[in-house]
Amino acid sequence: MCGLCGIIGEMDSRRRTESIRGMNGSMAHRGPNASGFYEGKGIALGHRRLSIIDLSEASNQPFADATGRYQLVFNGEIYNYMEIRSELNDYSFTTLSDTEVILAAYMKWGSACVSRLQGMFAFAIWDAVESRLFMARDRFGVKPLYYYQQDGLLLIASEIRALLASGLVPRKIESLALEDYLKYQSVITPLTLVKGVMQLPAGHNADFRAGRLTVSRYWDITSAPQDRHDDIVVARRKIRDLLFASVEKRLVSDVPIGAFLSGGIDSTAVVAIMSKVSKKKPVAFTIGFKEKEYDETPYADLVASAYGVQHTKVMLEADDFLQDLPTALNALDTPSGDGLNTFTVAKAIRQSGITVALTGVGGDELFAGYPIFRQYSRLHGLDGIFRTLAPIRHSLAMVIPDRDHRTQRLKQLLLSSSTDIAEIYPLLRQIQTPVMVRRLLKESSNAVYGSLEKILASQQPSVGAFAPYSQVSISEYMGYTQHVLLKDTDQMSMAVSLEAREPFFDTELVEYVIGLPDEFKKGAYPKSLLVDALSPLIPEQIVHRKKMGFVLPYDRWIRKELKNFGDERIQSLCARDHFHADRIRSYWNDYQANRRKIRWPDIWILLVLSHWLDAHGME
Repeated sequence: MCGLCGIIGEMDSRRRTESIRGMNGSMAHRGPNASGFYEGKGIALGHRRLSIIDLSEASNQPFADATGRYQLVFNGEIYNYMEIRSELNDYSFTTLSDTEVILAAYMKWGSACVSRLQGMFAFAIWDAVESRLFMARDRFGVKPLYYYQQDGLLLIASEIRALLASGLVPRKIESLALEDYLKYQSVITPLTLVKGVMQLPAGHNADFRAGRLTVSRYWDITSAPQDRHDDIVVARRKIRDLLFASVEKRLVSDVPIGAFLSGGIDSTAVVAIMSKVSKKKPVAFTIGFKEKEYDETPYADLVASAYGVQHTKVMLEADDFLQDLPTALNALDTPSGDGLNTFTVAKAIRQSGITVALTGVGGDELFAGYPIFRQYSRLHGLDGIFRTLAPIRHSLAMVIPDRDHRTQRLKQLLLSSSTDIAEIYPLLRQIQTPVMVRRLLKESSNAVYGSLEKILASQQPSVGAFAPYSQVSISEYMGYTQHVLLKDTDQMSMAVSLEAREPFFDTELVEYVIGLPDEFKKGAYPKSLLVDALSPLIPEQIVHRKKMGFVLPYDRWIRKELKNFGDERIQSLCARDHFHADRIRSYWNDYQANRRKIRWPDIWILLVLSHWLDAHGME
């Protein structure tokens, strides 16, 4: 929806004004409709607005209460704001916005207001009387919030680029975050690639006063109840009701709404429900390719025809992608191995005049759509044997060579102490193995546990209480989903001033599904629980088609049309002190020659990282 920024603490007022305006200006893409500032004693706030609900100027931000004591900057949407508003009879509203509801709720309930909010959000509220800043981020981390703290000064922003634009944050690389990025194609909370810049974790709030920042958790996904007595028929009906309600809530808007449509189960489910609950004919967008193995437009056409959807197809060729590549890469606020996919379709949607679009992201993570669910379930069932055979496994691992990604992962598995999710999930989600990371980086911690492993290990007792499929779902929300999927969706849609809404990330829906037994989620085909819950909305041809995923044909492009781009990026990376130049160069040459079974994601994350480091002047 928007972009927010702030500087809290004592500093030269002229310098502070220059910094907050630089921060706000760097996020113009997040909010082209309005720009606003507030400056007071020890505080400066900035905001960029993408107008969605209550388009009047009265809802512009920073937003103040009638007394001027409180100032709010907010990014996101609160889907239950009308219900909350009905509980705030002692507050005199001047707008119809969800923005004012947040402020009124905070004035009545304080920090406890966050537990009442349902939606995607990151916000900060300044209390001029107490000289206190309160911040919060939504439960799943749909909306980002970064901060930098030094010498009693706190900077906050929706994007890292805004913090850098302040001129107050050194452009130094965080070496530990490089390890995260190479392993997981994104940096795990709370670190970022900029030394000293941190992410507020999903489901957390923070309080800053007297130069001290206190961060605390207000929501934990593992607190979802598991003692359900529903049979599968009741569960399907409940899921259907929750999904319909989730989509309907996300259609509240004062501007046009569209949808991403890939032709897979998840996006089909969203579009199908939209056709049932919306008063308007759904508008959907699909990216197509001339390479048939990547092209999903025939399936999207089938869905569009079945539900009377106004359907726009954008056919993408290598030349188009190459032409858009600099813009797309520059739109990345944080480097990612997966984000450019979203940029392409988001751009097409925004150019059509649509401001808000629903997406099917999150269906795989909730309804066991990935092979990782079955892989972990089978392995977890062998935990007793796995532990008993530890000496044999360790001996076998010693004789397996570190030849390529596949053998390195096998060695990791054989050396694992158990099949606990904290050990196995990071292994199954790695892009680069720790062995390869140590080879490519000059400085590596060589730690057994990285940040993702530490997060999962700290949560192991509560996560381990769930059934195996739900353990994977929970780990996905803590790992890939928060740090890659949702981060990419936000930064690449907001890069073109498009708000993306994700019905599968509804709190009630998620908490209900992860509390169900695995038997409900297993079936003759992936995501059978979702399909059966919505039956007969999803056509049989969509249910039983081969799963493709929305993946651009990078492997072909990197070796052909993008080879010169890759040569330049690899050369730049080799010039940096953090990397072993000879190994990076050899890695690139082996990939181009099709040696050593190097996969395109292993290379692509290096090219994206190199571009990002150069674009932001990182040292």
